[in-house]
Amino acid sequence: MNRRPTVLAAITLTTVTALCLSACGNDNDDKAGDSNGKIAGAQTDKETSASPETSPSAVSGRPKIELPSDVKRVFEGGKTGDTVKDAVLADSADRMGAIDAAITGTDPKGEALAYYNTGKALESALSWVAQWKKANATLTGETRYYDREVTLKGKTSAVVIFCADESKGFSKDKTTGKVAKTPVTKNSYVLYNTRLDKNPDGVWQTSQVIATRGAARCQP
Repeated sequence: MNRRPTVLAAITLTTVTALCLSACGNDNDDKAGDSNGKIAGAQTDKETSASPETSPSAVSGRPKIELPSDVKRVFEGGKTGDTVKDAVLADSADRMGAIDAAITGTDPKGEALAYYNTGKALESALSWVAQWKKANATLTGETRYYDREVTLKGKTSAVVIFCADESKGFSKDKTTGKVAKTPVTKNSYVLYNTRLDKNPDGVWQTSQVIATRGAARCQP
């Protein structure tokens, strides 16, 4: 996830597909979405939000996601009353945590990253993590995820749409420890439109991602 830091200002994203993380923005030419930059079937009625919560703990056999003490993720609306939808939302949340773990170095081998991502979503996630490494930067601060909606598309496919508030999240130079704080703007808020597919092990892996920075829907 892009924190819009000055330390990363020199980074030029080489991922041309819209199936990337937030810095890529929306791309109407993405073959995985429709002409409006939306993943097919993403439109849905809004779920009733539950109280804020942190990402669910990994169950037995799953890679454990641990983050540095100065990195916090807050997820809102994780309980819908439907066990399948709740499982989708849980794996979607862990996918975001896996990206942060890869960036911060708590998952140096990217085990969780590969566990919760597949296909082009995994390719673009790996590319994004590599660019943070090249910039010698890591994450600090808090990211809040809200307005999370899930729509089931059969037994093994789902669409999850959600917003991310990155106004309290920044980059930090790994060598100096200096935090690159930036002012809060409309681009501090990102709309994610994602597709998840259930693999044979029962894991809901994110396979497609379209992200729109500064989306009106996510503005406070």
